[in-house]
Amino acid sequence: MPGPRGTVGDVGVIRTVGLIGSGMIGTSVARLAVAAGLDVVLSNSRGPETLTGLVAELGGRARAATPAEAARAADLVVAAVPLTAYRLLPADALEGRTVLDTANYHPERDGRLPELDAGELTSTAWAQRLLPEARLVKAFNNITPHQLLSLARPLGSPDRSALPLAGDDAEATALAGRLLDVLGYDAVDTGPLATSWRSEPDTPVYVRPYLGEVPALSLAEFFRWTLRTPGTAVPAARVAGLVESAVRGAAGEG
Repeated sequence: MPGPRGTVGDVGVIRTVGLIGSGMIGTSVARLAVAAGLDVVLSNSRGPETLTGLVAELGGRARAATPAEAARAADLVVAAVPLTAYRLLPADALEGRTVLDTANYHPERDGRLPELDAGELTSTAWAQRLLPEARLVKAFNNITPHQLLSLARPLGSPDRSALPLAGDDAEATALAGRLLDVLGYDAVDTGPLATSWRSEPDTPVYVRPYLGEVPALSLAEFFRWTLRTPGTAVPAARVAGLVESAVRGAAGEG
C-alpha cells in the first residue's frame, strides 16, 4: 500500500470558488475563501433565493446561483453535500472541473452501499463513478466546521495545520492543494482515490487530532462543544504520519 506522496506545491490560479452545498462545511469554506480575497458562488438544492442571508453576510465577493451555474463560474468546485446527493449533481457542468469531495459514508444517512461495505470502492471513488468527467479530490472531510475556521493560519505560521488530500489526477490534486494554501492550510497528498479511506471516519487523522483532548459527551453535546473549542494545530508531518498509520476497517462504522 503506497504511503503519502508528500506535500503539494502551488499550481494554477484560483479566483472563484464554486460551492455546491451551503451547510456547515460549505459555509466555513466560503468564509475562508472570502477572507482570502476569493470570489465565491454559493448554491444548494433549494435554490439561490434561500441563500440571500448568507450572501449578505459574506459581502460583495459572494453571490448565489444554481449548482450548474456555480460549477461553470468557478475555477474549482467544492461539493459539500451528502454522499448520495452526488446522484443529483450537474454532471455536464462539472465536466473537466476539479471537484473537492467533502463527503463521508454514513449508512444511517446514505443507506447501505454494497461496493463501499465490501471495501471494493472508497466513498470518493464511488462518487467519481457518478461524475466520470470531473476530477475528484478528497478534501475537508476529516475536520469539523468550526475548527476548519479557527485553525486556519497564514503561510509560514509556526502553528499552521495541514489537511490530507487524495486524488487520481495529479493536476487536480495540486490545484486543491493550492486552495488549501490560500485558505490557511498546508496540504498532504496521501495518494489516489483508492487509498482515500485513510482519512475517513474512524481513522487516526479523522477529527480528533484537530480537537485535542475530547471529553466524554453525547453526540449533540460534542457538536456544541466543538463550537467553543479553538482546536489543536496538526502540522503536515503529523498528518502524514497519522495517515500512514491507518488500518482499514469496515466502511461506515466510524
